[in-house]
Amino acid sequence: MILSDAALLAAHDAGDMVALVTLYAQAADNVTGPERAFLLTQAHVFAMEIDHPEAPRLRAALIGMGCELPL
Repeated sequence: MILSDAALLAAHDAGDMVALVTLYAQAADNVTGPERAFLLTQAHVFAMEIDHPEAPRLRAALIGMGCELPL
């Protein structure tokens, strides 16, 4: 899925944290490198804010990329 600016802005405007986690995570699945790290980080931050069940998976992906350190 390509991240839709309109969908992303609508989710931000609505404060729809679940949608933000989903949109950023889906977009990250379709890119590599620094762009993937950025999108996963955004998804992870929003997931942590709402205790979303995907937060551990997103963090694990960032650890696997060397962008986060295990505790």
